Amino acid sequence: MLDLRPVGYVIGLLVAVLGVAMLLPMLVDIAEGRGHWPVFVQSALITILTGGLMSVACANGVKEGLTIQQTFLLTTSVWVALPLFGALPFMLGATEARFIDAFFEAMSGLTTTGSTVLSGLQDLPKGLLLWRGIMQWLGGIGIIVVAMVFLPELRVGGMQIFKSEAFDTMGKILPRAGQIASQISSIYLGLTMACAVVYLILGMEAFDATVHALTTVSTGGFSNYDESFGAFKGSFEYAATAFMILAALPFVRYVQLINGHGQPLVRDSQVLVFVATIAVVATVMTVTLMFVYPQHWSMSLRESLFNSVSIMTGTGYASVDYMGWGPFIVSMFFFIGLIGGCAGSTTCSIKIFRYQLLFASIKMQLRRIRSPNGVFVVRYDKRPVDEEVLSSVMSFFMFFVVTLGLLSVALSLTGLDFITSVSGAATALSNVGPGLGDEIGPAGNFGGLNDAAKWMLTIAMLLGRLELLAVYAILTVNFWRA
Repeated sequence: MLDLRPVGYVIGLLVAVLGVAMLLPMLVDIAEGRGHWPVFVQSALITILTGGLMSVACANGVKEGLTIQQTFLLTTSVWVALPLFGALPFMLGATEARFIDAFFEAMSGLTTTGSTVLSGLQDLPKGLLLWRGIMQWLGGIGIIVVAMVFLPELRVGGMQIFKSEAFDTMGKILPRAGQIASQISSIYLGLTMACAVVYLILGMEAFDATVHALTTVSTGGFSNYDESFGAFKGSFEYAATAFMILAALPFVRYVQLINGHGQPLVRDSQVLVFVATIAVVATVMTVTLMFVYPQHWSMSLRESLFNSVSIMTGTGYASVDYMGWGPFIVSMFFFIGLIGGCAGSTTCSIKIFRYQLLFASIKMQLRRIRSPNGVFVVRYDKRPVDEEVLSSVMSFFMFFVVTLGLLSVALSLTGLDFITSVSGAATALSNVGPGLGDEIGPAGNFGGLNDAAKWMLTIAMLLGRLELLAVYAILTVNFWRA
């Protein structure tokens, strides 16, 4: 029988940590003097007590390692439990949000999706705005650890190709996770502090610099303003672009870099392809946009670069309403949102390495057709790739496309138009943030959607953030029989 105590113990600890994090926005609210701080006191007490009691109740079942079943269940359950408690400040606070809206906002925050149901952001208490940023920051570092420790262990979506680079965690998940997390946490915190300092130097107010640093490095995209990053122009956009790119690179390469091994970072094929893709996309967008604004080439370059990097990395900031840039560029935004950044980063979506393996597999199949008797092997970073990895990657693509199609149809059945349905499904599964169209596009939000659509998109955010297969696996009968 499956022992749930180790799973409950870890979830309880993480829930308690989330409760402790609620004390920071409480202090900000006290300093602001708007009387909103009791909301975070209540939320923190509920969260810390629930998490603490769960950990104590399950402590007698903790073992050295976790079974595969327990790991699958833990990976999914954590990302359901944390948004449930993260939603409390929205329900008890100034927004007085309904449960679905509060849960949607919390799920969007912790999965670093960046879609929001809230409007009038600049008028909300600062503590609530900081809480949105903290959730994305915690979700960003959380997904790095999941991607580098748990998903390779679960052999999901081809992530096992990075298992050796994640220090071989088989059978030693908890201690190894701590070792990896401690090094990555320092780098993640350092990048966040550097981003905040740069924003301050450029003239951003301290509170805005803090929140936007949290949501930039986590590639989350929550902003303190309804116009998103449109509230800041010029040098701010270039700074944000630089840190979004840094956050989209594999953090395990940063670990190697600070340990004196810089070559793996500059030679990593997915890093090179990622940077090249950004360069090509931004160039094409800039040239196209210059036909719209022929006298403003510098603005065309800045806006194209910022918004393309924001969407491709899944950050979801928008500095302008790019729906007015023409159908060609709007179509590009849809497709680059399905690319994503590098594996083991804070980014989302399909990710570069899967496209590399997909195209390498197609190339191999074409060579086999030309030379039936030849022996061909798919390679990644000059290493042969196992058939199991290729099969996992192809399964991921199939599940992603099928899920995207079914979700789009389901959303349309709730009464949404075609553009909203398809782009909403894509942005939720890819954890990008804004969709397309007038309602959920860069100038809108998700607040006006019906409840059924919000529930579907909330579930889709979870599916996308955990690489789909990690969630689908626990829904099978065989998983519970094993």
